[in-house]
Amino acid sequence: MEPQTVQPPGAARGKPRHTLKGRQLEAAALREVRALIGEAPPDGHRRDLLIEHLHTLNDAMGALFERHLVALAAEMRLSLVEVFEVASFYHHFEILKDNATAPTLTVRVCAGLGCEMAGARDLLARLPALLGASVRLVEAPCIGRCEQAPAALAGQVAVAGATVAAVEREVRAQLAAEAASRPATGPKAEKNDSNKPVPSVEWPPAAIEIIAYEAYRAAGGYSLAAAVVNGEHDAEAVIAALDHAGLRGLGGAGFPAGRKWRIVREEASKAAAPGEPRAAGEHGGTALMAVNIDEGEPGTFKDRFYLERDPHRFLEGVLIAAQVVGTEAVYLYLRDEYHDCRRLLQRELAALMADPPCPLPHIELRRGAGAYVCGEESAMIESLEGKRGEPRMRPPYIAQVGLFGRPTLEHNFETLFWVRDIVEKGPDWFAGHGRHGRKGLRSFSVSGRVKQPGVKLAPAGITVRELIDEYCGGMAEGHTLYAYLPGGASGGILPASLADVPLDFDTLQAHGCFIGSAAVIVLSQFDRARDAALNVMRFLADESCGQCTPCRVGTAKAARLMEADVWDADTLDDLALVMGDASICGLGQAAPNPIRCVHKYFRHEVGEAPWPGDLPNPGGKGRRVEPAIGETRAEEGP
Repeated sequence: MEPQTVQPPGAARGKPRHTLKGRQLEAAALREVRALIGEAPPDGHRRDLLIEHLHTLNDAMGALFERHLVALAAEMRLSLVEVFEVASFYHHFEILKDNATAPTLTVRVCAGLGCEMAGARDLLARLPALLGASVRLVEAPCIGRCEQAPAALAGQVAVAGATVAAVEREVRAQLAAEAASRPATGPKAEKNDSNKPVPSVEWPPAAIEIIAYEAYRAAGGYSLAAAVVNGEHDAEAVIAALDHAGLRGLGGAGFPAGRKWRIVREEASKAAAPGEPRAAGEHGGTALMAVNIDEGEPGTFKDRFYLERDPHRFLEGVLIAAQVVGTEAVYLYLRDEYHDCRRLLQRELAALMADPPCPLPHIELRRGAGAYVCGEESAMIESLEGKRGEPRMRPPYIAQVGLFGRPTLEHNFETLFWVRDIVEKGPDWFAGHGRHGRKGLRSFSVSGRVKQPGVKLAPAGITVRELIDEYCGGMAEGHTLYAYLPGGASGGILPASLADVPLDFDTLQAHGCFIGSAAVIVLSQFDRARDAALNVMRFLADESCGQCTPCRVGTAKAARLMEADVWDADTLDDLALVMGDASICGLGQAAPNPIRCVHKYFRHEVGEAPWPGDLPNPGGKGRRVEPAIGETRAEEGP
């Protein structure tokens, strides 16, 4: 038998291929990408800077065009799939076909619970006709400005207390400036000049006094950090002070800060020891540090509040932690909606590095891209590495194998903000505050139906009734307390009858809630807990990373079921059980909280109990149910 000749695919059909498969690199697109991100260094572009480069392209072009993604992949020596899967994961990147036109401006109107209560839906309904087709209008999740509700972002400018007129005025001003500065051809003019003054973001408008580097140093700032770095202050004494003060992680998890520092320091020591056996996948080496300033929990804005005013108190805490733990480099992960804070940090970091009070670790400021799940520590680590922000399976924990495979100290902004004061003033200063048997201070982000929303520094263990009356000027005029969310979207919903429960770690679990990041959203008799729960579930469904089925499918299905006037209690309970037990990370595990709280405390709203006679009943929400024996029928409202 004669040997057979193997022909390439298509040759037998007379269709030889004369071009390479797949999307080909365009020279012009490569030149544009290089002009924006710079020429590659001798060892190539860093893989972990992929998201930063995507931001650069997105800012300059108004979107991510396919030709530029191809060019970026080639320039970074990555597959197009790697680049596309990262770009398509984050909300703030818009991928367009090459023949499409990028929007001249993107306006994001916050549809979070606080802004929805303040009229965001009306803004979203009225703005499209006024802004025109060239402006992209986005219904955005919470943008971290709940005390300014309703809030919006016009490009990279925050519009506090947004009205239709205010948003339209800001858009017109930016479009006029863009038209005047844009060249005849080429990318959009860059509007992110780090030398521009940071605009005020308080509402009502008021000047924010920023303690800049020189003023902070003149008042004794960085003296403690320098003493720790120079060996003049005992590192172990710093950890002991944190332990005695009872400082816990203030991003939501509440893990003891001093204990975390010890664990990471020990892991770094083991990893660096020659001949020491290492766990599978552990790369070893000096520890790294990652700081979470993503602050994506709806209702939370405390980190922004402190960062806008006293950035160096936080940065001194960073330097102290870096020295005590022994970290080689620090990565600050800032949420993308905080454009003014990014400019501020860039400016103040430059001042710190130009005149350092002591030897500094390597510090990088990184920019999030609109993914709530990146508030989870391992998802943030993935994002810092330039990947999709999908939580990791544990163990190993990031204290063992974290950023770039090295032991990593991960902290929330506010945790580090208090380090200097606790060490200098003594741990008893911090622990001496507290009510109802609790110790310490808590920064509550309060929004909703109160007279004076904002960040309220109050004793740990304060009740929501005390918080509203003593720190918020009481309820808003004409409103009475009906319910509240003690810990943002994930923390559950409690009725006014539980307004005297202490607010702190470990005090709310018995009621099906937790304090989380201490984001308190106050509802009145004109609001409904079921509407708040639906808003939260839609948010969680939109923000699910999609990695695990219980969360991806469960949140979306739950949101659809929660739209019904009368809930399907059995199905929702089944979904809640599966999401809570089988989800990979805290997003899916906490998703059942609003469902269970409505079932437990607000059954009348979903057709499971008679409607109380002292509450106004909105038509179509919570139909009549048969009253129990001896009760009179509860009538529906109009």
